[in-house]
Amino acid sequence: MENSTTTIEWYENQIREDGCFCMRSMQKAPGYVQKMNWTEKEFTQNLTYIQLRKDNKPAGFIEYASGEQAWRAVHADGYLVIHCIWIAVTGLGLGSQLIQRCIQDAITLRKKGVAVVTNIDTSWAPGPEIFLKNGFRHVEDAPYSFQLYVYKFNQEHSDPYFPNNWVQRLDRFSEGLTILRTHQCPYLEIATHNAIEAAEIVGIQPEIIDIRDRSQLMELSPTPYGVFHVICNGELISYHRMTPRSFAKKLTMLYSKS
Repeated sequence: MENSTTTIEWYENQIREDGCFCMRSMQKAPGYVQKMNWTEKEFTQNLTYIQLRKDNKPAGFIEYASGEQAWRAVHADGYLVIHCIWIAVTGLGLGSQLIQRCIQDAITLRKKGVAVVTNIDTSWAPGPEIFLKNGFRHVEDAPYSFQLYVYKFNQEHSDPYFPNNWVQRLDRFSEGLTILRTHQCPYLEIATHNAIEAAEIVGIQPEIIDIRDRSQLMELSPTPYGVFHVICNGELISYHRMTPRSFAKKLTMLYSKS
């Protein structure tokens, strides 16, 4: 926990003044600029972005939104949904403090509770351990190791839940290479560029679909992650950034089988 020599400062919804926690060393990069603009726009849709600083240096952040406006493919009306949480300074319990702040906001807003999409196989979604530590319980599983956890204030409330048509969502993109993307994460511009570069190496022309709002995300997203996917001939290549070489290797393997 904090001691008398540790100064932790909290900055809520001040992204223009204090910047984005992620990719902060590349503030002129297109992905960073797009993230800043996306976040400011989403503030009008009840997005919350809290950044922590220790001794005036970035220490961690959390981003969450109301379930009706969340940029994750989960049905969570009446809940707050955590998009991202990342801690750079360990040993002070900052992750739990941020989660408890979200829980307190949910109480103030008279929500049913807080939900979060986790994944044990990748750092592109938070792992479940810190949420179990803070009283969340497992609700549901989805393909590609995604899980749904919830902290409910009243056990009589209905649980949040995932869509149940993941296979059909992938089947929609059964021909060619499709990139579904948003600006929710500053690294997704690089992820998109790497996928396009790989497509050029393999000799494929990708279709890029910019997801503009939650309703489009809920209709199209083939995983709970929601904000980025690369799909080739109905098969998910990735939902996170990869190198051009890794993308090209996967594409070559797929097309060699067809």
